[in-house]
Amino acid sequence: MQLKVSRSLFSLTEVRTVEVQAVMGRNVDLGQLVFHFGGKSLSEWKKWTTGSTFNGDPFITVVEKPHFIGNSGIVKATLKFDLPFNRESLAERSIRTQYQQFIGSYELAMIDPQRKIKASATVQLNVYDEFLFYNELKPEIDKIIKQSNQKNKRYITYKSLGKSVQGRDLHFVILAKSIAAVNKYLNVTLPMALEQPEKLISQLNNGSIREYQVPIWFNNIHPDEIEGPDAQVELLRKFAIEDRITFHTVKNGRKETVSLNVNEILNHVILLFMFTNNPDGKVTNTRRNANGFDLNRDNHFQTQPETIFVTQEIAKWTPLSFLDMHGYIGKFLIEPTTPPHNPNYEYDLLYTNMIRQARSMGDAGLSNSNFKSYVIPALDYKNGWDDMSVGYTPMYAMLHGSLGHTIEIPALSQDGFQAMVGVGLGATLFVNENKDHLFKNQLEIFKRGVNGEDNRAVDKYFVNASKKPIGRNRGGHLNFFPNYYVIPIGSKLQKNKLEAYKMVQYLLRNGVKVEMLTKNTVVNGITYAKGTFIIPMKQAKRGVANAMLYKGDDVSDWEAMYDSTVVNFPDVRGFTVHEIRKDDVFNQNSSRIRSTGLPKGNFYAKAAYHLLSNTNNDTIKLVNHLLKNGTVVEKALETRGLITKGDFIVQTKDLQSFGKNYYFSARYLFTSIPVKTMKLKQMKVAVTGSSQLKFAVSELGFEMVKQADADVIVSDSSSIVVSNLRGKTFVGIGLDTLKAVNSRGLLPGFSINYTKNGHEGLVKAKITNHLLTSGYETDEVLYTTYGMWITAVPAGAKILASFSNSNDFFISGWWPGHENAKGQILAFTHTLNNVTFTLFANDLAFRAHTHNSYRFIANSIFDSVNKKS
Repeated sequence: MQLKVSRSLFSLTEVRTVEVQAVMGRNVDLGQLVFHFGGKSLSEWKKWTTGSTFNGDPFITVVEKPHFIGNSGIVKATLKFDLPFNRESLAERSIRTQYQQFIGSYELAMIDPQRKIKASATVQLNVYDEFLFYNELKPEIDKIIKQSNQKNKRYITYKSLGKSVQGRDLHFVILAKSIAAVNKYLNVTLPMALEQPEKLISQLNNGSIREYQVPIWFNNIHPDEIEGPDAQVELLRKFAIEDRITFHTVKNGRKETVSLNVNEILNHVILLFMFTNNPDGKVTNTRRNANGFDLNRDNHFQTQPETIFVTQEIAKWTPLSFLDMHGYIGKFLIEPTTPPHNPNYEYDLLYTNMIRQARSMGDAGLSNSNFKSYVIPALDYKNGWDDMSVGYTPMYAMLHGSLGHTIEIPALSQDGFQAMVGVGLGATLFVNENKDHLFKNQLEIFKRGVNGEDNRAVDKYFVNASKKPIGRNRGGHLNFFPNYYVIPIGSKLQKNKLEAYKMVQYLLRNGVKVEMLTKNTVVNGITYAKGTFIIPMKQAKRGVANAMLYKGDDVSDWEAMYDSTVVNFPDVRGFTVHEIRKDDVFNQNSSRIRSTGLPKGNFYAKAAYHLLSNTNNDTIKLVNHLLKNGTVVEKALETRGLITKGDFIVQTKDLQSFGKNYYFSARYLFTSIPVKTMKLKQMKVAVTGSSQLKFAVSELGFEMVKQADADVIVSDSSSIVVSNLRGKTFVGIGLDTLKAVNSRGLLPGFSINYTKNGHEGLVKAKITNHLLTSGYETDEVLYTTYGMWITAVPAGAKILASFSNSNDFFISGWWPGHENAKGQILAFTHTLNNVTFTLFANDLAFRAHTHNSYRFIANSIFDSVNKKS
């Protein structure tokens, strides 16, 4: 029997009542009627109290008892759906992980148990009305596209940017006036903007530019901050289907109603919708992706497939405005940020317009919700909400000349959704009203790049912790930016050829122009071979290139920073880059490239053996692949002749069979091996602690097992099960682990000191000649994010690495008090009670970026064979 309901949609964040009625007949005993929801009595639907406990009062109650309508047999009642979590916002993290279990379809029933009569209806319970799960996104997008195509001639198209870790599509939609408008932007306007910005500036100034469009990019990267994807769907619906969009905002201090003519808007903008960068996290309602990475800390490192796909698309479109939709810090926050600012932004051409766009977004967000205020960190905070890191999606976009904003709404609720929709409308209004001025400023950014101009107007925005302008750190040069970066490929100049080629691939997909030498060329007394890669810094996207390749800045004077600041691909990933500060030294000898492959290892088939240098991570992967396939791999324990301690020695026939897909640097031998070696075996490794460490060890190709079954335990966790250590090697990394070893007295004579976990920096280090450090040079640059050092080691321990004792040992980062680490111990190894402890004070696997440190882990794992033999 049908139950008629006055509403069929209920909310976890809004109190709602519903009138229900059904033909139950005059013979029904009204006092015996009961109501069920989802097959359970209303009294069983308890409110949340704490943790995962729901034992409060029922949140569904009868507020108007069943009664007859007139003399009919129709029975009517009113039910109240209260707040299951006793609050309108479900932003609290302990709640945010639980509420989605209640979303879905339910049977609402009025039941006469005596006569076994039931009247029922299917209703929905949602967190707010517009919330969609991941599997509902694409059908809703398809529905909107279909409705748009039926109603108007706007160009709307869907594509998947690629697949997530678990194989889900990254949904992306382009909405524009026409396909011609899209093609003109991508093939005419943008190329001219990047190559001939002065020409476009002139056309803007004299009014001859005619019609053109600029992109606005809507983004979400943390899918558990759910309003981001849902607000985008609503914005897409409005702009794709409606003729006019009416909303409220503030103009000149007064509330106003604004009506946007959508066709007129699309004469000026192209709208890009990146519903969520993290499909797997959307499915599991988590911030991190399936590999355990926060993708909003990976837009510069690009270790995860999702960020690779999205950043490549950002580089392709070079949006004028970029909105990244976040939530739940407790305030309605809209960037720009506090200092310190990354010096690779042209901040004077961004700041004022970002403030104005922030106000437009905030005013519209408030006017379309019940929120009362918003904050702009640049105006309202002293520090701690900075854009020094370019790992956040909006900051990455700023390197491309975008007005990049993180927007944080304060509540997970219907209000939060409405505010975020208002934010999108406010940004669109702002760009539409100021398009020429905004585009001209973006063109000025590109012009500076193309002309190699380091304009001093930016300097006042780059301040120290005392807010005193210090400008860009030019290191005694007239220009902050070099004329060229050179990435050598010859073995005498290049430390790591594989990482060098990967860097070139990175730069190309991120919109940076790269050239290759067509002949040998001498610059500053160095001969660069044909095939050497050249990054000319007179280009529009120089900020992207420089942000990834320059040394970085020391911002240790600041009291607080939001996140790590070090990027520096060459030092952190271990390849060689040269700065050239002379103009026009390569122009006649190089040509632009659009793509490059990766190098492969070469071998001499007639030789009996090959020596694989322990100098890159692909070699470690190859060794593990060989061991898994049952081949013999030995490791040199001493240096003699062509053989260097730590080299891997393999038979040529095995290299022929299994080495085709790897890069390795090899030398060959015709005779037996003239040095002491140890025979390697496939090691069983247990990893405890962070996702990043597990990812790194897995990337190196090691077999992962439980602690009890392991030969080696690698950990950056404070949890140490001592009973699992006996007879094994324990590789401990970072503050939590070393504190645990120290506090539990596992190594008498061992002690540490530190400033604060999270203090990070790139430092000069001295490496000891030891099997565990094979493949490294005496002088290396290492990274730490633990703010710690080792003050004492047990008697007989072997020191592996130390902070340099030079006054300039600290290169870049945020580490107040780093001077205390000067000359102190970074790593050591020691065997005690049948356990080998190899401990590192620095971070070897930070966010899968520190590729140059991975081989410390691999060496420590392989060395355990020696301990067991």
